[in-house]
Amino acid sequence: MGQLAVRALRAVLVVVLAGTVFVQALMVWVLVSVWRLVTMVRRGTVFSHAAFRYVDAVIGAIVAAALLWFAVTAINAPGQRDDPGVTVIMGGIGVAILGVALIVFVLRMLLAQAVARDVEAAQMQAELDEVI
Repeated sequence: MGQLAVRALRAVLVVVLAGTVFVQALMVWVLVSVWRLVTMVRRGTVFSHAAFRYVDAVIGAIVAAALLWFAVTAINAPGQRDDPGVTVIMGGIGVAILGVALIVFVLRMLLAQAVARDVEAAQMQAELDEVI
């Protein structure tokens, strides 16, 4: 019996370690993307097509976190039959995480509009320079 408990504990520890490494790997990409965006803001180059790659990475990481949260909620749900409120709360937190992704997506659309206007302004400036 003692060996079985030790092996089960080791298996649980391996699963927990793998889960935390997975979550940290997701966070690294988000942090790198935000770092690059902040660098682009400092340099004044954020209104370019290169910024979309980093914004898309942030959106993807947030959506992946929400899907992971929903998976944990689904795995936890059968054990919460006596108290289904926990599952509802966890589902609400998952929806809130998706809401953050939606906010970043709306900001991405604003960035697209700003980039389009910046390109248009550069073209108008070039035409004006030709006239002058």
